[in-house]
Amino acid sequence: MPQHTVIVKKKTGKSVFRKINDWLHLWLGLTSGLVVFIISITGCIYVFEKDIRSFTQPYQFVERQGQPFMLPSQLVSIAQNYAFGNLPDTGEQQIKSIQYGDENRAAIAAYQTKKEGYVMIYMNPYTGEVLHKKVLNRDFFRIILAGHFYLWLPKEIGKPVIATSTLIFVVLLLTGIVMWFPKNLKKANVDKSFKIKWKATFKRLNYDLHNVLGFYVMLIALVLALTGLVWGFEWFNKSLYWTASGGKTFPGKEKHVSDTTKMILAENAPMIDQLWLKLRPNLKNEKGSLQIQIPLKKDDVFSVIYNPQHDTYYKREMSRYDQYTLASLSLKGVFAKSFEEAAFADKLNRMNYDIHVGAILGMPGKIIAFFASFICATLPVTGFIVWWGKRNKKKKKIQSRVVSAKKKEKQLRLESVGYAD
Repeated sequence: MPQHTVIVKKKTGKSVFRKINDWLHLWLGLTSGLVVFIISITGCIYVFEKDIRSFTQPYQFVERQGQPFMLPSQLVSIAQNYAFGNLPDTGEQQIKSIQYGDENRAAIAAYQTKKEGYVMIYMNPYTGEVLHKKVLNRDFFRIILAGHFYLWLPKEIGKPVIATSTLIFVVLLLTGIVMWFPKNLKKANVDKSFKIKWKATFKRLNYDLHNVLGFYVMLIALVLALTGLVWGFEWFNKSLYWTASGGKTFPGKEKHVSDTTKMILAENAPMIDQLWLKLRPNLKNEKGSLQIQIPLKKDDVFSVIYNPQHDTYYKREMSRYDQYTLASLSLKGVFAKSFEEAAFADKLNRMNYDIHVGAILGMPGKIIAFFASFICATLPVTGFIVWWGKRNKKKKKIQSRVVSAKKKEKQLRLESVGYAD
């Protein structure tokens, strides 16, 4: 009987899953690349905002003096006169808050107008001397933050673009790790996935910078992106809180009002002094800051924000007080309790900003966030170069085939008329 040889064909090419994965990575990367670059590079710059300000803005600090701070009403009066003087009242000429720092920091009075935007007046808390007026719309880091949050566009346009691009970036990280994964564990493949060949050609070096650095930064980049999505999409914030809390609904903002039936014939200033004197002895750490937001309407309340440390925000404590009686008003939501007493979901929500900028781990965390953001900024650039190189390579192959076909056609034509060599 004749024997039949069975030839087993080796599977070639990518699976359908890999083709879809690679297609998504390519086109989502090309469409969102520029926005991801801006988000990453502005985030990279903003990481050391507090540290840089400490060196470049000496007006934040004052010399410690052996005397008590001036009362809030006195500082507010000085700031009011400095900011508005004899300007006609348009309803905006009001100091909105006063903030005290520790014994070596300036006090800050703040207001907001349509013309200037949000303005901070730095003052010596011992003497009331005005040290500096900062218009945030002209502040370098505020401009950087506007790009990071809104692409320097109106909020209603820029915010959804940023949020959508961040969500796409999460997909890119996941599809990228699928593309990165070695086909097998041979040493050549492992080296290609984990090591950068610095002495290689530009094309190979660029590929390694995209492939290898993308892998090493993936987990940190994922954390940065997900914490960013907390601000970008309300549904994401609510979903994360629901998951972290075991099914609880994210508490919305609550409106507090003062008891207007107990209005007294006194200005806010004396009441703010009474509140200040009431709060100061109870501060857990005088190295922190205390901000009092001043009631501007008849039924507004005093809003107080106390932060026991300057480098992070997650331990902030918030409270509300009736502007006429100084009665403490109960709070709901993530700031209803101190950080130590808060539930896990509330702690996570409060830590979101400090995780996002790396401050949660102190200076090492900031350094990690800085380099991670910088690498994230390079990924769209190196990825584009990879795509452009492959695109040109395909073009050259097609052109080569066309030239070869034309030569062959010419040769056949010559042979048909007897002129072939």
